[in-house]
Amino acid sequence: MSKVINLNKFRKQKAKAEREKQAETNRRLHGRTNAERARDALSKQQAKAKLDGARLEHGAEPPDESE
Repeated sequence: MSKVINLNKFRKQKAKAEREKQAETNRRLHGRTNAERARDALSKQQAKAKLDGARLEHGAEPPDESE
């Protein structure tokens, strides 16, 4: 005689395995360490400071080109 299989348990086990596989994929794609996040934040802050340092003031008039 063959063994009786509970299809509900089988379905739940299969769904759980798929969720775990998706979670692993998401961790690899989106997971970053604190050091990586800090490095990115620092580089973003430095780039913003560099851009602000090169910004021209709005009140300054353009040079006269009528000569």
